[in-house]
Amino acid sequence: MVPFRWQVPPRFNMGVDVADRHGDALALIEVDASGKATELTFSAISALSNRLANVLVAQGLSRGDRVAVLLPQRHETALAHVAAWKAGLVSVPLFTLFGEEALEFRLRDSGARALITDREQLAKLARVQAPELRAVFCADGPAERALDLHALLGRAADRFSAVDTAADDPAIIIYTSGTTGQPKGALHAQRMLLGHLPGVEFPHDGFPQPGDRFWTPADWAWIGGLFDVVMPAWHHGVAVVAHRMRKFDPGEALRLMARHGVRNVFMPPTALKLLRASGAHDAGVRLRSLASGGESLGEDLIEWGRSIFGLTINEFYGQTECNLVLGNGAALPPVRPGWTGTVIPGHTVSIVDGEGRELPPGETGNIAYKRPDPVMFLGYWNNQKATAAKFRGDWLISGDLGLRDQAGYFKFASRDDDVITSGGYRIGPGEIEACLSRHPAVALAAAVGEPDPIRTEVVKAVVVLREGFKASDSLRAELQEYVRTRLAAHEYPRIVEFAKELPLTATGKIIRRALRSGRK
Repeated sequence: MVPFRWQVPPRFNMGVDVADRHGDALALIEVDASGKATELTFSAISALSNRLANVLVAQGLSRGDRVAVLLPQRHETALAHVAAWKAGLVSVPLFTLFGEEALEFRLRDSGARALITDREQLAKLARVQAPELRAVFCADGPAERALDLHALLGRAADRFSAVDTAADDPAIIIYTSGTTGQPKGALHAQRMLLGHLPGVEFPHDGFPQPGDRFWTPADWAWIGGLFDVVMPAWHHGVAVVAHRMRKFDPGEALRLMARHGVRNVFMPPTALKLLRASGAHDAGVRLRSLASGGESLGEDLIEWGRSIFGLTINEFYGQTECNLVLGNGAALPPVRPGWTGTVIPGHTVSIVDGEGRELPPGETGNIAYKRPDPVMFLGYWNNQKATAAKFRGDWLISGDLGLRDQAGYFKFASRDDDVITSGGYRIGPGEIEACLSRHPAVALAAAVGEPDPIRTEVVKAVVVLREGFKASDSLRAELQEYVRTRLAAHEYPRIVEFAKELPLTATGKIIRRALRSGRK
């Protein structure tokens, strides 16, 4: 085991840590849709985040208020989080592909007082009811029903006295996939950045090294984009490339990495599979580290990575509530294909039974993380019951089943819940089922995952129709579009099947496993 000791001070503010310590070093290379690149230094990020913190306070926001961020990969996205943390506010990242219902639920549940977005999202927001929302800022200039963010920044002071926050003070709410019922807001503390560092440093083989530069195709609305890449890189004074393709394009990804000297990448498994399937290659790509997470990589994908990039793709594992706790890396035990890796130094991970008792090597049980842990969430936002149900004593239950061998390697076996892993996203069936049930033709609906060679799984919906409606291809397409526009493009059911009834337990719960292909 690598010697390790946490360095978590009693007082800590993520915004100050990532923005105010590295002077004129390059912080961000923002690449727009045309390929034009704009560079920002840490000094610029510091001043701009100070201006934004002043703007937020001037709008009447005070310590603990929530600020939602609905933007793609662009500098304003990172600035919004940094400014919120400096001001003692709680940021709430939101995915730009969310539909109206998904946005409304998260805005209402979090009680967001302010929202920072762009013109593209404002059309959706016009139909969203969020009673607590007091200020909407548009990052693209003047817009109807929104304040001009950059005009306000231009008039604000570039100095701000950051709130003196404790390491355990709330800083960010990241919503889970909603594996059972509606999504839950995982509330994290200021210390979560420090808790993430080993899970980035080890899988990226001694990160940072001179010349390192980070990029990910993962959206910054998720914990993977923000805390597997952006904030750990800025903590270490490493530049990040910001460019979010609307649809992952292997050739464009390679050109981006070559053109901007990217050396470190977090790439979800689906993107790796698409890259491999495309056969694309760019001799200008010079990666030093490549990490992936969300599902186990097979031996063939690992070997492909070695042949194309000349390095080993290191896996890591965690979840929104407690991220990056298992993984591989040069300073850790060697990669074993099919196994997720070993415990990242600083964390305690085990396999436990339903009562929270540790199981011996070789036995399948719940993958669980022990508290206290700097990367572990504070709890679910306004949901003490769900928080309590997540623990067995001091063990946080992941909801994933797995096993551990004598050497300390962990293997993911299956999900103990009904989460669907598709394209690197963890999708809960509850929100999809609730959305479908609001369609006038639907009496009952169930969502499950079906195997897919590229995405790992795709969403399949099994629908029972109301009396008076008949199954048809046109209704199938209508239901797909209904979910796509209301929730998110990655959540819509690519497969829709019609059934006379759904299999139910004695207490009326859907037996989803019976709806998957080949399962009874």
